[in-house]
Amino acid sequence: MQNWNGLTDDEFRVQAAHSFAAWCPSELKGFTHRQRWQVVKPWFLILSGRGWIAPGWPSEYGGMGLSPAKHMIYIEEYEKCGAPRLLDQALTNLGPILIARGTDGQRNEYLPRILRGESVWCQGYSEPNAGSDLAGLRTEGRVEGETIIINGHKIWTSMAFDATHMFALVRTDKAAKKQAGITFVMFEMDQPGIEVRAIRDIAGSEEFCEVFLSDVHANMRDVVGGLNGGWNIAKTLLGFERVWAGSPRQSLVALGMLERVARQMGIFDDAVFQDKFVQLTFDVSDLAATYGRSVRMLEAGGGFGYEASLLKIIATETCQRVTELLLETAQEASAMEGRQVLVGDVDVLAPFLESRAPTIYGGSSQIQRNILAKHALGLPDR
Repeated sequence: MQNWNGLTDDEFRVQAAHSFAAWCPSELKGFTHRQRWQVVKPWFLILSGRGWIAPGWPSEYGGMGLSPAKHMIYIEEYEKCGAPRLLDQALTNLGPILIARGTDGQRNEYLPRILRGESVWCQGYSEPNAGSDLAGLRTEGRVEGETIIINGHKIWTSMAFDATHMFALVRTDKAAKKQAGITFVMFEMDQPGIEVRAIRDIAGSEEFCEVFLSDVHANMRDVVGGLNGGWNIAKTLLGFERVWAGSPRQSLVALGMLERVARQMGIFDDAVFQDKFVQLTFDVSDLAATYGRSVRMLEAGGGFGYEASLLKIIATETCQRVTELLLETAQEASAMEGRQVLVGDVDVLAPFLESRAPTIYGGSSQIQRNILAKHALGLPDR
C-alpha cells in the first residue's frame, strides 16, 4: 500500500495531476452538470481499480488514507482535470460515518461494495417542510420486531433515480423532543413502496429527486448510532458536508473563467473591471486562507465546530459573487435565451445558476448564521 502522506504536498500534487490527466477518458471531461451513473461508472471503476476512489478513507478500509491537506490537493487536481463528479454520497458521507460510528457488520457488508461500485447511495434527509429545519422531519419509522416500516416523503434527493440504497433520517419516537426521536437507517431502493420522481432545476438538469416511501422495510441491523440516536449521526455527517462545501475550489475555478471571459471581451485591463476583479481575488484568497486554517485544525485532531458553518457561508457566497461578475462581464451575451451561454469556450450561465443552490442545501446561510450567533457569539436563541 502506497504511503501517500510520505510525499511532500508538492510531490503529491504532481502525482495527482498526472494521474487524473492520464486516466480520465477525454469524452468524460468538461461536463457542466452531474452525469448519470452509467455515464460515470467507467471512470469510477478506473479510480477504484487503481485504489484512488476513496481519498479520505483510512487505508485499512480500502481508502488512500490521505491527510486533510492532501485530500484537498486531491480534490483541487481532480477539479482542474475536468473529470466528472461521481455519485459520491457513499464516498464522502456514508463511508466516513460507518467507519466512525458503524458496527463491524455494517462496515464489512457495505464498505467493500461501495468501493467496487456495486452499491450506489442517495441521502434521504430533506423533506418538503423540513429542509433547513431538519429536526422537523415527519417521515415515520415504525418498529416491528427487527424491522422498521417507513412511510413519508423525501425531497432534493440527489441522483435518487440511480441509487440502489438510501441512508435516511426517520422519526421513530413521535413523543420525544424533535431531535431526540430520530433514527439514522439504511435500506434498499429496489423494493415495493418506493417511487422516485425527478425534479428539473433552474439550470435545466434533473439531478434532484423527490422520493415517496410507503411501507418501506429496513432492518434494525442497518440502524447507525442506535434507535433514536440519529440526530448525532446527522450532525456529524453535515459537518463533513459543510467542511468540504467550504473548499475554495469552485470559487477558484469561477475566478479563472472570469479572467478568460474578460480577456476575450477585451475589458480585462479596464480600471472599473480591475477594481472588481482584484477585490474578488482578495475574497477568494481570504477564503483559501480560512480553509487552510481549518484543514490544519483537522490535521491536529480538532473536530467540526462552528468553523464549518463559517466556511460554508464564506465559500458559497463568495462563489456567487464571482459568478455574478462573470455574467456582468459577458455583457449582452448573458441575455441570450437558453440554458447554455458561451463566450468563447466558457459557459458563463452554468456556473452562475449552479452557485445558487449551495447557499441553501446542507443548511442554508441563514441557518449557518444562527449557529454562529449562538455558538460563536453566545447570543440567545431569541
